[in-house]
Amino acid sequence: QVQLVESGGGSVQAGGSLRLSCVASGYTDYYCMGWFRQAPGKEREGVGYSDGGTSDAVAEAVKDRFTISKDNAINTLYLQMNSLKPDDTAMYYCAFFRPPMCSFWSGYVEYWGQGTQVNVSS
Repeated sequence: QVQLVESGGGSVQAGGSLRLSCVASGYTDYYCMGWFRQAPGKEREGVGYSDGGTSDAVAEAVKDRFTISKDNAINTLYLQMNSLKPDDTAMYYCAFFRPPMCSFWSGYVEYWGQGTQVNVSS
């Protein structure tokens, strides 16, 4: 059983930055992790994914402001979010993909974190 523990959410003003972290436990082989977000009344959308190696990607809509990385030594996924906008307000979820998948598609997610709230005020 994989467990995902997220941290780093909070409230910031527009233009500010936040760094989300997600620590995975319970799995030791190759795996990919990602971040999804869901705003009220909207569908959950993929923000980015990383396997800590050659498979990294950030959604086109945020790639000029967000950076994703994964430290395989400590099983931790990060999402650095800069120049935040009110539209970035959402619950952000950490995801563990069914190996060897690595994608923006939530259908490949095997485990979800509990979510961390990000609020950006104007």
